[in-house]
Amino acid sequence: MSATILIVDDEENARLFISNYLTGKGYEVIGVATLADARTSLQRGNADIVLLDVNLPDGYGPKLLDETRQLPFRPPIILITAYGDIDMAVDAMKNGAHDFLQKPIQLVQLEQSIQRAVEMVAMRRELTHLRSTQQQGAKFIIGKTPVMSNVVGQAHRAAAASVSVLITGETGTGKEVLAQFIHQNGPRSSKPFIAINCAAIQNTMLESELFGYEAGAFTGAERRKNGLMEVADGGILFLDEISSMPMDTQAKLLRAIEERAFRRVGGTNMIHVDVQILAASNRNLLSMIKDGNFREDLYYRLKVVDLHVPPLRDRKEDIPELVGFFLRLNNSRQGLNITDVSPQAMHALINYDWPGNIRELSNAIERAVLFCDDPGIDVAHLPADVVNKSVMDVENP
Repeated sequence: MSATILIVDDEENARLFISNYLTGKGYEVIGVATLADARTSLQRGNADIVLLDVNLPDGYGPKLLDETRQLPFRPPIILITAYGDIDMAVDAMKNGAHDFLQKPIQLVQLEQSIQRAVEMVAMRRELTHLRSTQQQGAKFIIGKTPVMSNVVGQAHRAAAASVSVLITGETGTGKEVLAQFIHQNGPRSSKPFIAINCAAIQNTMLESELFGYEAGAFTGAERRKNGLMEVADGGILFLDEISSMPMDTQAKLLRAIEERAFRRVGGTNMIHVDVQILAASNRNLLSMIKDGNFREDLYYRLKVVDLHVPPLRDRKEDIPELVGFFLRLNNSRQGLNITDVSPQAMHALINYDWPGNIRELSNAIERAVLFCDDPGIDVAHLPADVVNKSVMDVENP
């Protein structure tokens, strides 16, 4: 992503050195020597990111941290500090600085810091893009990482072919959302999408939920009930946490998939259906097969296409875009117009490992919006776990 970087440093040689390096990396660069010129550039909206020296001829650089709070799109500010200014830099980060770099500047550290700032700018652009396009109703964000682009490309093909799909990944990575994406982008989009969490239903009840039952099939079965496979006829049946399915039910599911037909519990007539099966698991099914807890034949029947959704900690480049997406969703639900995330808050969001994955990130943004009375989310609005991890890393660089 391209970005314009404002360098504020009264040392001309330092400005030119950094400017030449960043220009060579594809960034646009503006160089100024005073706070006054920096303010002028910021008021004109010329800068996406600010690289700011602490001591300037006409004032104290970190004053810009307070002044930029009022800007519609507050740029990430990276402080350039002299040796011995660590305590000041840490305080500045708590007040909204994006990062700090010590003189003499190491180019590798500079590039890493700029990249983190670019990620936050990307979130803001994504939020603006979502508001101005037809993506207002979007429920799925692909992200920028190659691995997610590959997953979504395969999901498109699986949707078009109506084949069985096995979706794996940790809890909270968005397996059901990917299943809904397949439904929305295939020929069955106008037909039912029926989801069942196999882990949430008693083993003795799962078969009747899937296949239905006839009146009198068991005590309490006063009338016929259609199973979810029958309800999903023509559409998609999503079997979440299929690793929890009992072995005997696995056998019946396998036969139903192969024959495209089944009998209700207590019934004799075959019910023929046309259903695309999507299954998901957060457990290693191959290990379960070795332990005798999952049928190998069912595994390969489900795995015509296998999609693995990576954990969020392995695709942190997508966090800015996801934050913008969840901001838009919560703005819409709560009638708000929160348009920004402070540099410190974005740093904390990207720095956290998200053991609960996208679900945890979604909840964190929902919480932040709930407690935010300002135009933008700050670090104080984030969950304690996210904040504490960021503070620990700042204090122990």
